[in-house]
Amino acid sequence: MLKVGLTGGLACGKSFVGDALASFGCYLIRADELGHETLAPGGAAFEPALREFGPGILGADGRLDRRKLAAIVFNDPEALARLNSLVHPAVIRRQDQLIAEFEAADPKGIVVVEAAILIETGSYRRFDRLILVTCTEEQQLQRAMQRDGVGEAEVRARLSRQMPLREKRKFADFVIDTSGAKEDTLRQTRAVYEALRRIEI
Repeated sequence: MLKVGLTGGLACGKSFVGDALASFGCYLIRADELGHETLAPGGAAFEPALREFGPGILGADGRLDRRKLAAIVFNDPEALARLNSLVHPAVIRRQDQLIAEFEAADPKGIVVVEAAILIETGSYRRFDRLILVTCTEEQQLQRAMQRDGVGEAEVRARLSRQMPLREKRKFADFVIDTSGAKEDTLRQTRAVYEALRRIEI
């Protein structure tokens, strides 16, 4: 099975590209969704996170309040590193489990793992190929503000904590630029999919 990483910057359109690849026949795993699962009650990282950050991160429903947790970790690199050390190993274990299931069912298939920080964590090395999704910084700002309902200052702060897209390009086997029309993004994604199909596993 061909294992492909899909990454990009904030609000660059990773999910749109991931959905397109899935529609072409790839198996899609979203690391964000697995992260949510691990932090849900009963998930592998729920109790450790509660011990690490205290009951103040819970909402009234007894579930982890992601906004409260984000407020703690996003301006504190050490706290973010502690959170990642709880979540990432559990996410990777679940990824490996899903990949093994897909491979058993379809050894010649393509599995795509969509994750924001594949390069920063070194996880990109676990994949046969890496796709980077990019757009202009102005588009990242506008899309993130519209999608998340936050101000420009907050988005710029998030962007400042990410590896610049020009640096990420050095690691990518394929680059999909989403700054044009959706039809253009789909055309590029289809071309990447066809190239992946030609790779001998």
